[in-house]
Amino acid sequence: MRDLSPADRPREKLLRHGAAALGDNELVALVIGSGTRNRGALAVANAILTAQDGLRGLTRANCDDLTRVAGVGAARAAQIVAAVELGRRTLTERADARWQVRHPRAAAQYLLPRFGAAPVEQFGMMLLDSRHRVFRTSVVAVGSLNATAVEPRDVFREAARAGAAAILVFHNHPSGDPAPSADDRELTRRLVAAGELMGITVIDHIVLGDTRYVSFRETQQL
Repeated sequence: MRDLSPADRPREKLLRHGAAALGDNELVALVIGSGTRNRGALAVANAILTAQDGLRGLTRANCDDLTRVAGVGAARAAQIVAAVELGRRTLTERADARWQVRHPRAAAQYLLPRFGAAPVEQFGMMLLDSRHRVFRTSVVAVGSLNATAVEPRDVFREAARAGAAAILVFHNHPSGDPAPSADDRELTRRLVAAGELMGITVIDHIVLGDTRYVSFRETQQL
């Protein structure tokens, strides 16, 4: 970044105009701090974003993925992963509070940044009290790039043990497309039926993409 004029350097630009004025590559360059002997920090940042297909892909990257980029060692990879995780946690901080699920969008706004960009499929649930206040969110099963094996007994075993009055189940599609599959619809039907027998209401099933979601309740499939 020494090749840039002082006014164009990311750090100085941030100090003058704020972080929102910086491009994705400039923010990544600030996180890694410096470049290599042959490439400046901005060039390395561009290479990182290209390798991960942009900022969304960066949210899925782990240290091994990042160290495949020339100029990124273990220390720089760890800095990037830590920065992404900090950003994710600022969006999910409210999970520690006892908040009430009043509509599917509120649940999706919490779930998307935490689970939507996961590189493999995860199935989880929110455990709710009788007023639909969340007291725990947990992952029940982790699968592959396109499938997760889930049985209603696994879901309701934990819900019953925790004393939940209701649950909201969710899973992500690593493809980024949240459109429910036929298997998703069949699993939802089985979960609702099991919940009726157990006396634990399934209030919704939310399918998460990268930035979009589909709620079975909103689409009247529940």
